[in-house]
Formats: sequence, structure tokens, C-alpha cells
Amino acid sequence: MQSKIPRDLIEGQPVLIVIDIQGGGSTRPGESSIPFMPGYKEAMDRAPALVSKARQCGVPVVFFQEAHRRDLIDFGRELDGDEGVHLLEGDPGTEIAQNLDVRPDDYVIRKRRYSCFFGTELEILLKGLRADTLILIGGHTDVCVHYTFVDAHQHDYFCRVVEDSVAGSSIDAHEAALRAMEYLQTGARRTSAQLVAAFEDLAGSRDRADRE
Repeated sequence: MQSKIPRDLIEGQPVLIVIDIQGGGSTRPGESSIPFMPGYKEAMDRAPALVSKARQCGVPVVFFQEAHRRDLIDFGRELDGDEGVHLLEGDPGTEIAQNLDVRPDDYVIRKRRYSCFFGTELEILLKGLRADTLILIGGHTDVCVHYTFVDAHQHDYFCRVVEDSVAGSSIDAHEAALRAMEYLQTGARRTSAQLVAAFEDLAGSRDRADRE
């Protein structure tokens, strides 16, 4: 059996992918049409610091927003499972969370389906950014994060998921999705602290290269 090739957390050019950190899934105040695991908000609250560190260290950030037309025409089979109608265009909860500090010149992509690759311009953007490693944060671990990871893997990107800055529909589903992603790429599961250290190391190595 051929031995595995050891991989760094960051291989080549990284890009931070922020998946569906929005105001909420419900179309009515006080209730949710999507299941959320305990600790979901706490996981999402770690995202702004990671976005800020990426900016500071020169790592591109791509924000994703799931949004559906109000006539529901683009839901497809999405309502055949546990999820009800959610994230409709024009609803306050559909907007990207304000604490992410999205700026006018940021890369923001709206998507209609779970995977960030499906029917979007992501692949074109990643080619322009010369991306090698995609680092995923956001939600849901078992849905949009997992499906994006799988598509990225099949496009031959190195994939990392920040396990304390993603959250799922349930704790069991969250953990199962993390295990599935780790199965595809050994070392895929990483922590916020590891990511911050890797970003700082990358920035330091670039600074040293510029001085030489």
C-alpha cells in the first residue's frame, strides 16, 4: 500500500470560504424553519475573528449567501426533507451577518443550492485567485459545508474545515459530517487556533520573501 503524502494545513494559495453565516433561517420572527444544533451561534461567532485575521494576513475571503426567490421556484427538492421555507430574498434574516463586516469590494456570491460550486461563479473566481487550499467555515456542517467540501475535493483542491467555526443541524449530524470530510482528506479537520497560526506563518514567510 502506498504511503500517504504528508500535507500542511495550507498548501499553496489559501482562500477562506465563509458559508451562509446569515441573519437566520426563519421567515417568521421567533421560530426557525431549519434545525440548528446547540452551540450553533457560538460557532458562528468565531467567524469574524477568522475573517479579520485572513484580511490582515493577505488571504482572500469569499462570502456566500444562500437566498431563494419569494415564489419558491428555485427550491427544487430542498423542501422534501426536514427543512421548511427559509432564506427568502428580502427577508432580514437572509442578509449576511453584519458582524462579518462585508465590504463593497469583497467577493460575495449568492447561491440557490447547498454546494457553493453548484450554479455559481466560484470556480472562475478560484482560478483567478490561483487557489490551492480552501478553508471552510459557516453552516451547516452536514449540508452546505459538507457538500462544498466534497465538490472542492473532486475539483482537486486541498480542503480544510475549521471544526469549531462550523455547526450543523444536530450534534450527531455535525460530527458525522466532520468524520466524512476527514475520510476524504486526512488532516482536513482543523481548529480556529491552528488556522490563525497558519495565517500568521504564511504572512511571515511572505514578508521574509519580500525582504530577500
